[in-house]
Amino acid sequence: MVPHLITALTGPINELEQRILESMPAIERWFRLEWMEHTPPFYTSVDLRNAGFKLAPVDTDLFPEGFNHLTPQMLPLAVQAAMAAIEKICPEAKNLLLVPDNRCGNTFYLQHLQQMVQIFTQAGLNVRLGSLDPALEAPKRVALPDGSELEVEPLQRVRTRAGLKDFDPCTILLNNDLRGGVPRSLQNLHEQYLLPPLHAAWGVRRKSRHFESYEEVAKKFAKLLGMDPWLINPLHGRCGEVDADTAAGLDCVQAQADAVLAKVRRKFKEYGINEKPFVVVKADAGSRGAGVMTVRDARDIDATRLQRALARPEGVPGVTEVLIQEGVPTYERINEAVAEPVVCMIDRYVVGGYYRVHASRGSDESLNLPGSSYVPLAFAESHHLPHRGAKPGASAPNRFYMYGVIGRLAMLAAAYELEATDPDAEVYD
Repeated sequence: MVPHLITALTGPINELEQRILESMPAIERWFRLEWMEHTPPFYTSVDLRNAGFKLAPVDTDLFPEGFNHLTPQMLPLAVQAAMAAIEKICPEAKNLLLVPDNRCGNTFYLQHLQQMVQIFTQAGLNVRLGSLDPALEAPKRVALPDGSELEVEPLQRVRTRAGLKDFDPCTILLNNDLRGGVPRSLQNLHEQYLLPPLHAAWGVRRKSRHFESYEEVAKKFAKLLGMDPWLINPLHGRCGEVDADTAAGLDCVQAQADAVLAKVRRKFKEYGINEKPFVVVKADAGSRGAGVMTVRDARDIDATRLQRALARPEGVPGVTEVLIQEGVPTYERINEAVAEPVVCMIDRYVVGGYYRVHASRGSDESLNLPGSSYVPLAFAESHHLPHRGAKPGASAPNRFYMYGVIGRLAMLAAAYELEATDPDAEVYD
């Protein structure tokens, strides 16, 4: 399944694909050298947007939750990557505690957990689910659509270690982004490996910091290929103190939106792109698709619209920091519905991906909302084996190899970001 691009502006993206394919040995060597210096996040998913004239990541999730959309052909890759990741961190590992978020009534999320358990079990680990939900006082069995069950148990803290009753894990894998803060049961766990680290949680992490790191990575990569980094990098700005209820910080949001729009207009003029640019205004911390506003003129941002856009779901902290990001439209379609690719990675390896599809959203809107459907990417043909002689834009493996490269750039940026924000990092004078 390869969605078709509904834009005439395919020249730049085909040129980018050709350049990436021609430079494949240099690119893979470059990544190899980067991973000698930097530690990849344990697992990552990256949302991409293909506008025909530009291909860029718009979101990088360090607590991914779409692994249920991977096809059976992708699972051997995922298992091998999981083995490699565990061997680096805790080679003698026997037990893995997977900590889900509290949405264990959500069927899709349960299927994702089921897939994660399968991957890490086949990687040679005893896997059990330990919940942080204070309402869970005893083990609970949850039914899945295929008739199987998952058992979720209350996480226990015993002195300096976290685990379950009669289950002491070497490694604790968080699939809970801890947006409400870090519970005491996960603090000061110096005897166990906690992945991702606590400073990757949305209580601490900021998208603007990630895209600063991504800009650095994109410039390095663009220099390697002799290209303009803008073709793979969404411009951005941020505002640190915004209160939608009182309109405090509204002037900052308007000014930053105006500045980003002006930069994008200059780029559109440079490349002969006859479209009206837009920016996306969203929470600087994770919001699960909530609080996203599309803006084409900074004057359209008023207190009422900002308040409506940044309204938060129950249980999500109020917005105080806002990211203003260059809008990258998606011109990929599946059965006439807007689609965007999501690349899934474990350790430094692309293990697969899928398209997020939404029939009732526009090319300039967020698709990460209720009503989305999911179609697996055709990585089964192998993104690792591109057809280097194929015509640009005509080969599925080539397009997905390109997506895998951009996904890995975002993952590398996350590695830079986590190093820069590590509260326990050693400082050398």
